[in-house]
Amino acid sequence: MEIPQLEDLPDPSGKKVLVRADFNVPISDGEVGDDMRIKAALPTIEWLTEHGAEVTVCTHLGRPKGEPNDEYSLDPVRERLKELAPDVELMENLRFDPGEEDNDEDFVERLIEGQDLYVNDAFGASHRSHASIVGPPKHLPSAAGRLLTKEVDKLGGLLEDPGRPFVAILGGAKVSDKIGIIKALLDKVDRLLIGGAMAFTFLKASGHDIGDSLVEEDQIDACKELLETEKIVIPVDNVALNEDDEVETVGEDIPDGSKGMDIGPDTCEKFAEEIKKAKTVFWNGPMGVFEDERFEAGTKAVAEAVAEAEGFTVVGGGDSASALAQFGLDDQVDHLSTGGGASLEFLEQGDLPGLEALRESAGS
Repeated sequence: MEIPQLEDLPDPSGKKVLVRADFNVPISDGEVGDDMRIKAALPTIEWLTEHGAEVTVCTHLGRPKGEPNDEYSLDPVRERLKELAPDVELMENLRFDPGEEDNDEDFVERLIEGQDLYVNDAFGASHRSHASIVGPPKHLPSAAGRLLTKEVDKLGGLLEDPGRPFVAILGGAKVSDKIGIIKALLDKVDRLLIGGAMAFTFLKASGHDIGDSLVEEDQIDACKELLETEKIVIPVDNVALNEDDEVETVGEDIPDGSKGMDIGPDTCEKFAEEIKKAKTVFWNGPMGVFEDERFEAGTKAVAEAVAEAEGFTVVGGGDSASALAQFGLDDQVDHLSTGGGASLEFLEQGDLPGLEALRESAGS
């Protein structure tokens, strides 16, 4: 996909450049808990400053609902950014103004006031048609930053010419949230491994008892249809919590009064075998409630299998990235995306609002 690059911008020397980054990072006790996303923006910031630009960065943090909130202040982020890039300014949280999420034109004009150029390096927010993502390219010469370009290149490779077998692993709570990506991936992959709470809807669609597990009754028919492809692999056993609050391993059928919480050991082995054979692997979503160590084994087994895979491995941000970090494996995959929702939408649609805006940007 052709999108304008930093080198396509007019000479940035002496110019003011607005960089939209994704610094939506965890804050704990007034400090940045994980600065991966801040460091990921440095190649873009450094290129611009080395070429004489005066850089101002903008980002969102959390969901402050359109008004100032000390809980979502960017002060801790600003302090960390100053340590990494001392000459760069950082605006306050974009979402302190309702105009950001409403894509309000007046907010866009205030945002770009005094700026000469715009760079989008916020892949993790580029699936949102928010003011800071789609607004500036209408008014300023614009380009993609290094991180955004890298994300499009790596994820685009999954769409264009993946090595085969191509295995995708999807977890998460709801089939309804991922029905689009499931359908899109089924056209591209050789195997699609399903875990997380949404697996129980697939199990029920297969005729199994799921006890008190989460289920979307209105998605059962859709799951039945999807299972006809024979590419989908669902759990053959599960780890459940029974009505006495005891953890037990059960088969495909979960007893009444018990709630499925994770994939079981046989499923872990089955999924790992599929991943081991793959030439390309994409993973998004945990296999169970991995935050609770009683139910982390499934997610850990998949994380380890992905980390050990000889094929090209891509992990789609969000909870999957958190799991990799929790198990100390985040440096053992080929590409760890900075955007969970954005990576899924890109794979589903082949495009994002932020990318479309750059292609149609002023001066491009």
